[in-house]
Amino acid sequence: MSMILMVIISIVVSGFIFGILGFLARMFIVGGELRRAQDAAVGQLRRAEARNREILVEAKENALKIKSQAQSEINNDRRGIQKLESSLEAREENLKKQNNELQKKANEVNKKDQDLESERKKVQALESDQVSILEELSKFSAAEAKELLIDKTNKNIEFELAKVYKNAESQMYSEADDKAKEILASSMQRYASEVVRDSSVSSINLPNEEMKGRIIGREGRNIRAIENSTGVDLIVDEEPESVSVSCFDPIRKQTAIVAINSLIKDGRIHPARIEELVEKAKNEVMIEINKAGQKAIFEINVKGLSKEIVDLMGRLKFRYSYGENVLQHSIEVGRFAGILGGQIGLNVEICKTAGFLHDLGKALSHEIEGSHAEIGADIARRNSLDDKIVTAIKEHHDRDMTSPESYVVAAADAISAARPGARNDSLERYIERLTSLEEIALRFEGVEKCFAIQAGREVRVMVNPEEIDDAKASTLARDISNEIKQELNFPGQIKVIVIRETRSIQTTGDFN
Repeated sequence: MSMILMVIISIVVSGFIFGILGFLARMFIVGGELRRAQDAAVGQLRRAEARNREILVEAKENALKIKSQAQSEINNDRRGIQKLESSLEAREENLKKQNNELQKKANEVNKKDQDLESERKKVQALESDQVSILEELSKFSAAEAKELLIDKTNKNIEFELAKVYKNAESQMYSEADDKAKEILASSMQRYASEVVRDSSVSSINLPNEEMKGRIIGREGRNIRAIENSTGVDLIVDEEPESVSVSCFDPIRKQTAIVAINSLIKDGRIHPARIEELVEKAKNEVMIEINKAGQKAIFEINVKGLSKEIVDLMGRLKFRYSYGENVLQHSIEVGRFAGILGGQIGLNVEICKTAGFLHDLGKALSHEIEGSHAEIGADIARRNSLDDKIVTAIKEHHDRDMTSPESYVVAAADAISAARPGARNDSLERYIERLTSLEEIALRFEGVEKCFAIQAGREVRVMVNPEEIDDAKASTLARDISNEIKQELNFPGQIKVIVIRETRSIQTTGDFN
């Protein structure tokens, strides 16, 4: 037991001794590292102090250089300022001398002004004396003489201006007429078309009188069914073997004509069959409309039109204006517009398309309120056509137009409408035109008589020679022409001729 205790004690003592030795060894090692670290730190401090001294030396040298440069610049600036001060002093001296000279000249000018004012007063006094003498000699006051002179001068100027304007106007119209005639003659030479007429009433031939009774039906039920289904009026009169279809809507009228012809061929005429054949006729008419539109586009050679526009143009095959077929008229206007546009350097395709579509709105004028020009322009705009085409369609009946294409389409429309036989004109409209022309001319002062001749294409105005001289006659003709343009809207041109007759009358004395 004591042996074990002794071993344990020896182990503990040995461990303690080894621990102390390890600690001492550790302290010795750490002490060496500390000394080395201290030596390194001391060396670093010494190097830092040396570097600081170098930096201070460099800073002092740089500061001396900067100070030297600044001092040199200050010296240069001072020398420049001194030179500038010397120059300013010399300039100031010169300005003082100039100021003195100007003051002397101003005094001289003031003296001359005073002398001039004195002379002016003397002149005014002389003028006053002269005016008094002239008034006494002429028996006119100064104001009356001035007014007389101004009036005479104004008349002379008015006469000279009217004469110059007349000569310029004659030359302008001569050149413009020659050029216009050349263009129009060339355009009309290149195109000619047949005239197609129709009215709102169409007659259908029947195979016999029995068929007329079958169309009427028992107690008129068949004719009522036809009228209700098609929206037309059937006229059954005493004319043998025929019935008439009346309607202002050309599509409904054409549908009724096709349906009645189908009923005549079929032979089975009763309300149910009538409704069936009317629906079939509507489809046939729509097919015919589309074919007419396609044919017109192919004939005029216009590209890029939508199906809506093609169908609307096809509807114009059954539309008539002034007895003229509108589709045929549209083709003619399109060709004229293309020719005229090419003659004056415009885009031929745009002019041709605008002329072809100018009456597009007439296809819907029975269904939509508004003028056909506005309706057509809206349709063209909705189908994304060129703005120039839309404007030309909208303005082709306006007095004030904003594009050259509008003028071309309006001219082409007038050419087509003015061709002999192209349109029918009623007696009432003919008389109204002549009366309106004469009334407009008779409004002007100095006009004694007026005669509208050549179907309203020419107006001859007789004037009082005492009130209207030769120069004013030209002005009067122009004013009457402008007034007719503003108030009336007829196709073609109207020539205004002012006639001034001068008569010199003398009588002899009594014979003995």
